[in-house]
Amino acid sequence: MEEFAACWEGLEDPRTGNAGLHELHELLMIALCTVLSGGQGAVDMALFAKSKEPFLRGFLKLKNGPPSHDTFSRLFRLLDPAQFGTVFQRFMAAFSKGIEGVVAIDGKVLRRSFDRASGKSPLHMVSAWGCEQRLVLAQIATDAKSNEITAVPKLLKMLSLKGAIVTTDALNCQRDIAQQIKDQGGDYVLALKGNQGTLHDDVRRFLDDPQSKAVTAKPALDADHGRIETRTATVSTDIDWLQEDHQWPGLIAVGKVARIRQTTNKTTTETAYYLLSAPLSPERFNEVVRSHWGVENRLHWRLDVVMNEDQDRSRLGNGPNNLAVLRHMAINVMQKDPTKSSLRGKIKRAAWDDTYLAQLLALF
Repeated sequence: MEEFAACWEGLEDPRTGNAGLHELHELLMIALCTVLSGGQGAVDMALFAKSKEPFLRGFLKLKNGPPSHDTFSRLFRLLDPAQFGTVFQRFMAAFSKGIEGVVAIDGKVLRRSFDRASGKSPLHMVSAWGCEQRLVLAQIATDAKSNEITAVPKLLKMLSLKGAIVTTDALNCQRDIAQQIKDQGGDYVLALKGNQGTLHDDVRRFLDDPQSKAVTAKPALDADHGRIETRTATVSTDIDWLQEDHQWPGLIAVGKVARIRQTTNKTTTETAYYLLSAPLSPERFNEVVRSHWGVENRLHWRLDVVMNEDQDRSRLGNGPNNLAVLRHMAINVMQKDPTKSSLRGKIKRAAWDDTYLAQLLALF
């Protein structure tokens, strides 16, 4: 518990009077154990504390018995999300020696976090996903997807980007974001769509012209889940003419990926265009673009399907934000655990096997 408490240094207890009967770090430990075991909100935390009391008393004092759901709800509603995010960054520093490879930036809406009574929109969480480490590196919350563009620069400031390649969707293909990535020592691969109207049109016409000076890699083939996908990547660094017109920060190359998806029912084609700040080979470019989707498949999909994040009805105060960070902590702990099993399997084992749950906690 001493090592666990050290993880939360600087996190102020917002409770006062009788509301502070239960020790802060004990509440946080129970909350984390609950999430690691597949629980969601305050009600699950209280139920876990009651049903696992013998296990918890092995390392917690629980002077006033198992906490109630109101105790957990009050704590996470009142906790300062900025301080909680700082704790997460310290937690990640111990988990990851440095950022390497591709960092994917993407947002996700917590659908059940809206509060109709107060007119509060659903929480929109923007995360930085380390594709090689398979860890959440940082996150920041906004009240609406329209605010994601202003949140991403704050998120990037939390990261050391030297030597990393940052990828974003087209929404965040913005000059200021590109400049910030370069200023922080990183490179970017930014998806390009119609929100950069004339630039998108110029890049599309150039790369679709067979006479353009570009290098195309051999098609890469993936066959999984009943579908076959063929991806062909093209990169060109012959863009002096483009920079004369658009003056995009740090732009070195442009690229496109043509995708053909075949299933038993239909075949679809799609071509996506990108801005690059490094002269990547088309093969590496293809890998980077492919890696970006890890934030969807390995983070957002797991949060929704395995951890039921979209079904969590926490809505009041800072609760949705703080519980989202707690789920990110739990995913990172599971990722660092060397046991060969799916995330769903690890969660079930943590719920059923106290020894395994203790091994996960030891990773702190």
